[in-house]
Amino acid sequence: MPQSQNRQDDKEHRIVKNSAIEKCLIIGPSWVGDMVMAQSLFSVLKQQNSKRLIDVMAPPWSQALLDRMPEVSDVIDMPLGHGQLQLKQRYRLAQTLKNHQYQQVIVLPNSLKSALIPFWSKIPKRTGYVGEMRYGLLNDIRPLNKSLLTMTVQRFVALAYTREKMLEKEYIELKSIPTPRLFVEQESVQSALAQFQLSQNKKILALCPGAEYGPAKQWPAQHYGAIAKEKLSQGWQVWIFGSEKDRAMGEQINDHIDQYAMNLCGQTELAQAIDLMSLSQMVVSNDSGLMHMAAALNVPVVGLYGSSDANFTPPLGDKTATISLNLDCSPCFKRKCPYEHTHCLQHLTPDMVSGKIEQLLDAQSC
Repeated sequence: MPQSQNRQDDKEHRIVKNSAIEKCLIIGPSWVGDMVMAQSLFSVLKQQNSKRLIDVMAPPWSQALLDRMPEVSDVIDMPLGHGQLQLKQRYRLAQTLKNHQYQQVIVLPNSLKSALIPFWSKIPKRTGYVGEMRYGLLNDIRPLNKSLLTMTVQRFVALAYTREKMLEKEYIELKSIPTPRLFVEQESVQSALAQFQLSQNKKILALCPGAEYGPAKQWPAQHYGAIAKEKLSQGWQVWIFGSEKDRAMGEQINDHIDQYAMNLCGQTELAQAIDLMSLSQMVVSNDSGLMHMAAALNVPVVGLYGSSDANFTPPLGDKTATISLNLDCSPCFKRKCPYEHTHCLQHLTPDMVSGKIEQLLDAQSC
């Protein structure tokens, strides 16, 4: 039975009736990559108390991710879009949470509005960083020490500990942080293969050329095409993943290889993308949510960094590698290149990426 169905079956039983069980609500992030990294926090909370129930309030798109995280007990739909205030709707949603009797809520976004629902729900312990001056809304408020917590995943995991413990470096060192791990069911994998008429008769190179944040994080289509051409010549097949916004980029890549790739951009739901990507022997991706998702599927991943910082949001796991030219102008964290040349990505050559791919493949064969 799917994990999401199990959650639905016991949802009513858990409300009020199990009030003696420790219940924690997570106000989840709004980005795919951040939601994947949040699983490390969920894992630590479960390590601390295996009987703790962890519910996540998150946007509807995240259901596919959270369904594949065994630490999550239930998913509560956050119907309000990113950036929308809508105070009346938030207040009404807060009232529906009171019967759940949560002992603690951990608020991962730093916005003021993300702390309103926990406050109106009167959850006793409300944990999060100061963010947008959330004094009063949160009562277990933490200052963010950016020099100590240099990575997003560290900042998430630190909130599982007391204020005193989170300042002790051993708890937030990357080697001690659980790696995100998404689990797929073979039945749904086979269903996705059948729907898109795909097969596993050849090794699969997955390409993720999109970047929701902006073009300053996107490796050029011709470079992706060169990597695809190399793998096709070695007998591999190429699948391109992304949203509808990435379909044109996928077609540009396909143009470089005479349409030999399967362009899945805009065709798959997130759940199907997860299931199909789990079959990959190699993933090459911009710094994006799909990159983090691939790493959590425990498949080899090469992450490409231009305007962003590989030290801040690297793909997590022992089958990952990152490439950045570390130019004087990067990371700039801009959506578009301020100099309009994007040298940080244009000059990151296919040969460099091919070398990383071979290193990862060699490591897997040892």
